[in-house]
Amino acid sequence: MLVKFCGATTVAEVTDMTAAGADLVGLWYGVPGGRSELTIGQLADLSAVALGTGRLQPVLVTFSSDAPSLLAAVTAARVLHVQLHGYQSPGVVRALRRAGPEHLKIIKVLHVQQGGTCVEERLAGAYERAGADWFLWDAVTADGRLGSTAQPLDDAAVTGLADRTGLPFLLAGGLHAGNRADFTGARAHPRFLGIDVDSAARGSDGLLRTGRASAVNHAWRAV
Repeated sequence: MLVKFCGATTVAEVTDMTAAGADLVGLWYGVPGGRSELTIGQLADLSAVALGTGRLQPVLVTFSSDAPSLLAAVTAARVLHVQLHGYQSPGVVRALRRAGPEHLKIIKVLHVQQGGTCVEERLAGAYERAGADWFLWDAVTADGRLGSTAQPLDDAAVTGLADRTGLPFLLAGGLHAGNRADFTGARAHPRFLGIDVDSAARGSDGLLRTGRASAVNHAWRAV
C-alpha cells in the first residue's frame, strides 16, 4: 500500500515524511492562493530533497491546465508523478502523456460530492484513454471547495465508483489514524493503491509532522 502526505513546503517536512514511512510527498505548484503553493525553484529544491532520500517520491500537485508549463515544471523538478486536481480536460492528460517523460505517472483526481455522485464520472473513460495511470478519489464540499477539505468519503460510494472505472486508485478525503475501519470496501478492492493524507498529518503549527504522519501510516498499514 502506498502512503502519500500532501502539501510539504519545507525541507524539514520532506525529511519528516521520510522518517514517518511515506512513499510519496505532494508538492503544490500551480495552485493559485494555495497555502502550500511553491515557486518552480522551491518545487525543484524540495523534489531534490525527496529524491535524495532514496525512498520518497515527489508528486507535483496542481490545479493548472497549462500542459507546457506543467511539462517545464516536471523537467525542472525531475518529478515522475503529476497529480491533476481540479477539472482539467482529458486533453491535458493526453498532452502530458505524449510529451512527458517515459515513466511519468499521471494521477487524475476525480471529485465526489456528498451523496456519492462523482462530478467527472462521465469523463473517466476519456481520462483512461488519454493516458492517465491512476485515479484519486477525493471529496468536493457542498460549496465547491476542492482539495484538503478534511471531508471523508462514503466507502460504498468509493467502491461503486471504483467498480465502474478501470484504473488503480488512491483514496483521499478526511483520512486519519482512526478511520481505517470505515473503508473496508475500498481497502479490499483489487485496484486499491493507497491513501493520500493532508490535514491529519499536520501539527498545531500547520506543518507536516513525523509523529502525526507516523500514526496515520502505522494505522493504515496494520494487518
